[in-house]
Amino acid sequence: MSQFVINLLFVGASFALYIGIAIWARAGSTSEFYAAGRGVHPVTNGMATAADWMSAASFISMAGLIAFTGYDNSTYLMGWTGGYVLLALLLAPYLRKFGKFTVSEFIGDRFYSPTARLVAVICLIVASVTYVIGQMTGVGVAFGRFLEVSNTTGLLIGACVVFAYAVFGGMKGVTYTQVAQYVVLILAYTIPAIFISLQLTGNPIPALGLFGDHAASGEPLLEKLDAIVTELGFAEYTAHHGDTFNMVLFTLSLMIGTAGLPHVIMRFFTVPKVSDARWSAGWALVFIALLYLTAPAVGAMARLNITEMFWPNGTDGEAVAVQTIEEDPEYNWMLTWQKTGLLGWEDKNGDGKIQYYNENSADMQAKAAENGWVGNELTNFNRDILVLANPEIANLPAWVIGLVAAGGLAAALSTAAGLLLAISSAVSHDLIKGAINPGISEKGELLSARIAMAVAIAVATYLGLNPPGFAAQTVALAFGLAAASIFPALMMGIFSTRINNWGAVSGMLAGLVTTLVYIFLHKGWFFIPDTNSFTDADPLLFTVKSTSFGAIGAVINFAVAYAVSGMTKETPQEIVELVESVRVPRGAGSAQAH
Repeated sequence: MSQFVINLLFVGASFALYIGIAIWARAGSTSEFYAAGRGVHPVTNGMATAADWMSAASFISMAGLIAFTGYDNSTYLMGWTGGYVLLALLLAPYLRKFGKFTVSEFIGDRFYSPTARLVAVICLIVASVTYVIGQMTGVGVAFGRFLEVSNTTGLLIGACVVFAYAVFGGMKGVTYTQVAQYVVLILAYTIPAIFISLQLTGNPIPALGLFGDHAASGEPLLEKLDAIVTELGFAEYTAHHGDTFNMVLFTLSLMIGTAGLPHVIMRFFTVPKVSDARWSAGWALVFIALLYLTAPAVGAMARLNITEMFWPNGTDGEAVAVQTIEEDPEYNWMLTWQKTGLLGWEDKNGDGKIQYYNENSADMQAKAAENGWVGNELTNFNRDILVLANPEIANLPAWVIGLVAAGGLAAALSTAAGLLLAISSAVSHDLIKGAINPGISEKGELLSARIAMAVAIAVATYLGLNPPGFAAQTVALAFGLAAASIFPALMMGIFSTRINNWGAVSGMLAGLVTTLVYIFLHKGWFFIPDTNSFTDADPLLFTVKSTSFGAIGAVINFAVAYAVSGMTKETPQEIVELVESVRVPRGAGSAQAH
């Protein structure tokens, strides 16, 4: 049986499962569409939250970014994990006690202002659309390789699948679909990692194998990796080389952006009680940890495998021959990924070999001149392909490759569905029902939610064709936008009675606009290529990259909100009492429709 057929079987079976669950759990009311009827068990919700959380950025892209940068990109792990702890401790229980359907509804009621609710909708849509671009990018990469179609075709197929189970199932369908997707993605991530860890270190636990000895050489695995990459002119894998100030800002942006992402927060509205919100957050951390403890090992071991494939005789020997790449079955993965346009190489000096090294290193330039090399001949290695290609690189069985195909798509589609649900809820419940047509029927509201989701899928698919970066980098931009706009409003709404309606609106707009402008200046206006004035390599403000500006945007939001609130009317007494009651642990009421 060919690899293509095996891939089809795994992907087809998983998709049939997702769509079957969506049909079984079809939403019949707005409560089921927005909050799954508030009857989800904490363990089930924890697993669904983990799937919602571990997107294409976590599954597909993060290990690739760590693999090719090393320690400096551990910020993704620190920021996302730390942010989830913030969300679980500071926001989830209080928002569940408030008893509303959406984040925007909470902000509108807490700041007693339809304008605040509308601004929150705008912030939510901007952050969520940016986030979903990264997911659709991952969908295109996965489909492009495993179904042997172009990225564009893969993106369109993925959009149709998301439409099928997210539009009809709503939160109820998405919740149980995400439970299945979590099982698929965690198996797909950990099984290849176990195989590779056994191959390289003899240890079946990848997180322990990372700090163990390399089986072939007897050296500590990380020391061997450091030696190989530095010999090729790259930065030492385990050392910090970047700008510390930007690193701190980036980690902070990911942390508070995590705590402000509406599609994750919405999951805590689906449980029956406040205590269940806390328990489901705890379970979600357990399920997330299974992947996040494995990711550093996946990145490091893959980098070692790739480097040794290009230098099979060691860095002092000959590089891999073009003929070997074309004829040796162990290198078939390169030929299949080359077809997607995400991997490329070129024999620039015509010596029949492919030299992979850092052509910008002064030492390597001298070595290159001595050996007649004319530049790095691995011309393209998209970071988003690493995890998906890992089983092929390690020459694992065909069924493992098929499982990884299904897992990568599960990760991208689960988060895409959650984001699209957040967008549709904001449009139908907060914009249409909350502002434009308060008297709309429940049937009409459901229809508008599904139409809004269909439009959001179309927009995300279009933008996914030309993303502003790798999946994890694009997602980081979304986290920055959420950090600058939504997180401060939620924190001030729960823990401060001083912030009034004018302060909240002004703060959200100031944080969103400044962060969005900073991103567009570096990534292109509305992410249109070649319209940027700066790059992250040469940023506008000191060393602050576009992915790190969210923390500064959050400070601007807080400062503006407090300043404007101090110059305008005080918060009404009934709102002060409402805020104080929300912070009391007991007594959460049922959801109220408005």
